[in-house]
Amino acid sequence: MGYSDWSDAAYQSRQGQRQASGQSAFSYDQQVRASGVTRAHPAMNPYGATRESRDSAAHPDSVAIAVAFDVTGSMGSVPRVLQTKLGALMRVLIQKGYLAHPQVLFGAVGDAYCDSVPLQIGQFESGLEMDDDLSKLYLEGGGGGQVHETYELALYFLARHTSIDCYERRGQRGYLFTIGDEKPYGVVSRQQVSDHIGDALERDIPTERMVAEVQQRYEYFHIIPTNTAHGRSAEVQQRWRGLLGERVLLLEDEAAVCETIALAIGLCEGVVGDLGSGADDLVQAGYDPGAAGSAASALAPYAAARGPQPRAAAGLLPASIGATLDTGRL
Repeated sequence: MGYSDWSDAAYQSRQGQRQASGQSAFSYDQQVRASGVTRAHPAMNPYGATRESRDSAAHPDSVAIAVAFDVTGSMGSVPRVLQTKLGALMRVLIQKGYLAHPQVLFGAVGDAYCDSVPLQIGQFESGLEMDDDLSKLYLEGGGGGQVHETYELALYFLARHTSIDCYERRGQRGYLFTIGDEKPYGVVSRQQVSDHIGDALERDIPTERMVAEVQQRYEYFHIIPTNTAHGRSAEVQQRWRGLLGERVLLLEDEAAVCETIALAIGLCEGVVGDLGSGADDLVQAGYDPGAAGSAASALAPYAAARGPQPRAAAGLLPASIGATLDTGRL
């Protein structure tokens, strides 16, 4: 729900304890593999759930950030990167003034046509609870050979099963980053929605329509790490560009996902005047200069297409839009 505060000291202490004891940050994944009982952790199970990002006395201007990543095949390193760089991500967002009150949700995407646990979605959190959610992920590592994953199922959940005060109270979009090197399927399957989320739909929903719906409440980017199995596929890149245009970010170094997320938010908020100064912010927050450079390169096409914009306009919608948009839901 996002009511606690981020403590970098507490996070670093936790990381040190794990390193000293040899404990994995992904304890639930180890539990599943040891027990052989394959299912989502109850806290990460999207069935019948809604995830909320709420304002509070401590966080009066909360901003929702959802990060949903492919955990199949060659993408299995991404959650580990996110976990180890979480502290630096929060430092640059808060200390550099990108966002005063970020609330971060983590989700994992697989393939609902063949995986046992194709969708896991945590809660929006402001403190160490977001690290707890990462520890509750099952890193299935499955997927099929069809160069598709059910990203569109995650988009459905985020569009229809999240309630975020930044948008609903203030007309300000949150942020959504999906990360993966394969294509979404052409439709959101009504059967998969029923099986994994619990909603009854009249028919399948075209993925293009689902993207448009999620974009009403989120600034949406898709990150393709190009050094993975399908990251350099022209077909994969073309499919995502057809959905998101310059908001498809081609990232040469998959270890730079946190840097890319931070820099994209800085640009949208109007805090980062140019990519060079943004890369400097990342280095000052503790990121490696090479990774910061990779993030800047990934965002260069988007920054060029977007052009300079004043901060006041970043991510904001007219107040009346929330009441007048036609979602066209099925």
